Amino acid sequence: MAKKKTPEINSSSTADIAFLLLCYFLMTTTMGDQSGLQRRLPPIPDSKQAQDQKVNRRNIVIVRINSADKLFAGNEAIDIAFLKDKMKEFLSNPADNPDMPEKEAKDIEGKTYMVSKGVISLQNDRGTSYQAYIAVQNELVKAVNELRDEFSMREFGRRFAALSEDQQEIVKKAVPQNISEAEPKDTGKNNKGELNYV
Repeated sequence: MAKKKTPEINSSSTADIAFLLLCYFLMTTTMGDQSGLQRRLPPIPDSKQAQDQKVNRRNIVIVRINSADKLFAGNEAIDIAFLKDKMKEFLSNPADNPDMPEKEAKDIEGKTYMVSKGVISLQNDRGTSYQAYIAVQNELVKAVNELRDEFSMREFGRRFAALSEDQQEIVKKAVPQNISEAEPKDTGKNNKGELNYV
């Protein structure tokens, strides 16, 4: 008597099905894209342009983060919760304080606006934690964004994000984002054995 053959499953198309599933998942899955901080670098100066531009001392505030993540604005220690408001006050100089940034009249699209010459210089230590660095960056950008929103509401009756591209360009020129970032420094120890805080 002949042995009965067990029926086999035809597996010739299994590889094709696996390939199609792989293609489907590759096309429908979104890969996490990493986005960094949006900063516009200054343009390369012309050879005719002066390399050593002097900025009036009153127009600059130095924001420092040391290796212990302690925050300083100017010469005073500050809590990060107050940084945004302090930077808004510095950039806008609402009381025309002679120790705060100058304002200059600029013609933007046929209208004259008083534009602050204020610059925020951010300096951090090589030992500064990434979380502290990003938190400070967020507060600085938030200060500029709130000033732009306030200007947009005064001039156009809408928030910055709701404006047309042309209107947004006007706001960007009237409320520039002047955030300068210095190269990180090492605090280290001085000759007396004390810690230097940048």
